[in-house]
Amino acid sequence: MTRYLIIGNSSGGIGAAEAIREIDRRGPLTIVSEEPYPAYSRPLIARYLAGETSVERMAYRRPEFYRQNDIDLVLGQRLVRLDLASRHAELDDGRLLPYDQLLLAVGGTPIVPPIEGLREHEFFTFATLDDARRLAARVHSGQRAIVVGGGLVGLSVTEALVRLGVHVTIVELAPQILGRALDTAAASLVLRAVEEGGVRVLTGRTVARVLGSAPTAGVVSRVELDDGSTLPCDLLIIAIGVRPRTEVVDGTGIAVQRGIIVDRHMATSCREVYACGDVAEAYDFIAGGNRLTPIWPNAYLGGRIAGRNMAGVDTVYSGGTAMNSLHAFGLSIMSAGIVDPPPGEPAYEVLLRDERARGTYRKITLLGGRVVGMIFAGEVDRAGIVFGLMRNGTPVHAFADRLLADDLGLLSLPAEVWQQMMRV
Repeated sequence: MTRYLIIGNSSGGIGAAEAIREIDRRGPLTIVSEEPYPAYSRPLIARYLAGETSVERMAYRRPEFYRQNDIDLVLGQRLVRLDLASRHAELDDGRLLPYDQLLLAVGGTPIVPPIEGLREHEFFTFATLDDARRLAARVHSGQRAIVVGGGLVGLSVTEALVRLGVHVTIVELAPQILGRALDTAAASLVLRAVEEGGVRVLTGRTVARVLGSAPTAGVVSRVELDDGSTLPCDLLIIAIGVRPRTEVVDGTGIAVQRGIIVDRHMATSCREVYACGDVAEAYDFIAGGNRLTPIWPNAYLGGRIAGRNMAGVDTVYSGGTAMNSLHAFGLSIMSAGIVDPPPGEPAYEVLLRDERARGTYRKITLLGGRVVGMIFAGEVDRAGIVFGLMRNGTPVHAFADRLLADDLGLLSLPAEVWQQMMRV
């Protein structure tokens, strides 16, 4: 009887457990989580901070999920060592868990830059429910917060703080906010919405030093930027991204680059060990090779592929790609793939509908007659259709002129195209 062990209890781990149980109802299955909670939806932690949802409503699966699927759930424990020879995982309480098939769905760790004085003062990251709870305990209306990082996480925590009456300044090193998700034009639309929401945004700047004021040790009073200017600060949030937790395979010989390298079955270089989610460097169907794509849907799909293969059903991962979706400050955005083609590359074709004056922007990038990137801002209702064409690698030259239309729908496409999309 196969013994399954999953380290990680977020979307990737749950996806794998569900896939395993669809195939093998009896094999012993254990999920280990560092957090003390059953699985919850991490994208909702900003809404929790803002007081717009409860822990109960954040549940990723119903409370009886683990019992109904005969899963042994181990909470509040961390993986400290893997012994590939004996196929055991050691937890920080000294427990040794045996396995025949192992999935590493351990995610990433928030990146904390080496800022002078940072470690000597209170600061917050924003990746888990405990992060949100810790920040919520310190928030008061009228405070001044500095959010370091203008990406998706930075914007989501900023909006939550604004809703709580906090005055927020975003400090972003790149020339624009959402630099990895959007081009300059779309980013300007988001910037306008954020600033109209009362947020100050400083781009091309970084925090060089964190300062406090005696006699209260560890309490931030201001930050100094790299240009020597200072900003008052009551709350300091670091939201510049996460790094894959590849240290879990240190000393094992499992292949690692930026993340743990997996093949199209989500298997690592050790055939009994799989990886998915933020920690895995997996196939990207746009890049045509492995890369990190740390987003929630990719983690779940990668987990399902891993789970099926762990349970003995040969299944190939079709791949994920960079995809970003956000609704903040009254503006919805969705982007995926190559959002800003390399300048001077004639092979790329760009379809553009720039109506920023009325709050919308749409852009589709084509390569070889196929969609390889997209940005929809302001109006995103039809973004899913374009993403489906991108995912399927559908040739679109014959109907490219319809892709930015206000009335785009499946029936706007050639019959053989929409019929194929309905079958997927």
